[in-house]
Amino acid sequence: MVEQSVEIAPATGKLGILLVGLGAVSTTFVAGVEAVRKGTAKPIGSLTQMGTIRLGKRTEHRSPLIKDFVPLASLDDVVFGAWDIFTDSAYEAALHAGVLEKGLVEELREQLDSLKPMPAVFSHNYVKRLNGTNIKEGANKMELAEQLMADIAKFKADKGCDRLVIVWAASTEIYLEPSEIHQSIEAFEKALYDNDERIAPSMIYAYAAIKSGVPFANGAPNLTVDIPALTRLAEQNGVPICGKDFKTGQTLMKTILAPGLKARMLGLDGWYSTNILGNRDGEVLDDPENFKTKEESKLSVLETILQPDQHPDLYGQFSHVVRINYYPPRGDNKEGWDNIDIFGWLGYKMQIKIDFLCRDSILAAPLVLDLALFMDLAQRAGLKGVQEWLSFYFKAPQTAEGLYPEHDIFIQLKKLKNTLRYLMGEELITHLGREYYSE
Repeated sequence: MVEQSVEIAPATGKLGILLVGLGAVSTTFVAGVEAVRKGTAKPIGSLTQMGTIRLGKRTEHRSPLIKDFVPLASLDDVVFGAWDIFTDSAYEAALHAGVLEKGLVEELREQLDSLKPMPAVFSHNYVKRLNGTNIKEGANKMELAEQLMADIAKFKADKGCDRLVIVWAASTEIYLEPSEIHQSIEAFEKALYDNDERIAPSMIYAYAAIKSGVPFANGAPNLTVDIPALTRLAEQNGVPICGKDFKTGQTLMKTILAPGLKARMLGLDGWYSTNILGNRDGEVLDDPENFKTKEESKLSVLETILQPDQHPDLYGQFSHVVRINYYPPRGDNKEGWDNIDIFGWLGYKMQIKIDFLCRDSILAAPLVLDLALFMDLAQRAGLKGVQEWLSFYFKAPQTAEGLYPEHDIFIQLKKLKNTLRYLMGEELITHLGREYYSE
């Protein structure tokens, strides 16, 4: 045991989880938590609920559940709120999404029907394939941000919450690059008043969250909080932020397989990936401007893991192609197909084929839960700004300016667990193992 250097406030009272977007991911998440609370389901896929953490030497046999090791909010203390461009309750939205069996949705009807979305901040310029009527209006984007701050304060008071967390689970916006208005808090706030088109709706939510002292996690590949203005504002206000883009299907497979190929020094000629997706996310990504945002998020993974500059003979010229095809009959049951051309000893060619018939929202829902609980923990522990230790959950992890992200899922998990050990005053584990063989 090492001396504890972090004081963590207790997780007393209610934790409000505010969701931006009440679509397939959010309704699957809320329904899942409600089913777990009723005792009719297990929180499979959730590290906070089912994961363990080794403490001390292997000979000590100390591996408690993470939820028993760190002071996380209890699922019984969680309450939900949401914004959406459609007026459907969580019950209606869950039926429409078609992720969960109708019988399960009906069992949870009372809980889901009580969750009705607040009017959302939305701009058709950023998501052209969607049209909704439950939309806020304001003289400028600063006024919209103030309306969101009022929503946050009212929700906290009405629900009797002690703490809040906001998770973006809405659509991918069109591709944006950082510009001069994103460089400082002053320039950003002026741009809000000026209705600048370079401020996306997700940025307005992030700004409102940070100004309200609420942790913000970005589950889409949007630029959002990954700009100097908002990272500095988060640090000044003592607010944890993280993102971006939930790591679920195909990219999850890449961050598992690519580290293995690199560990064995096997070469890569090419990695071709295509996706078939029929839900609202697939419809949005059918627009080239929105797809570019997702493409940038997906393409960065292999480059960072394989480090072609350091290993030019193995990875200096590989081809990486990503495609997403909107195919309505498939619904939320996404199919990710990968063809991987590798080479080994003496340059001999080999191939790996993956056909991952996954369920997009089923994989994303536990990530929403973990991020909400860990971000709440981070705030109670006094952590502020970018939470790189939560890279485990993202396709394009946010990092400090000028620092490349870590994509290797195994390194990401070590980073996460060592952060928990650090917070609780336990020794960090290096996996060196010499202590078992020295006299």
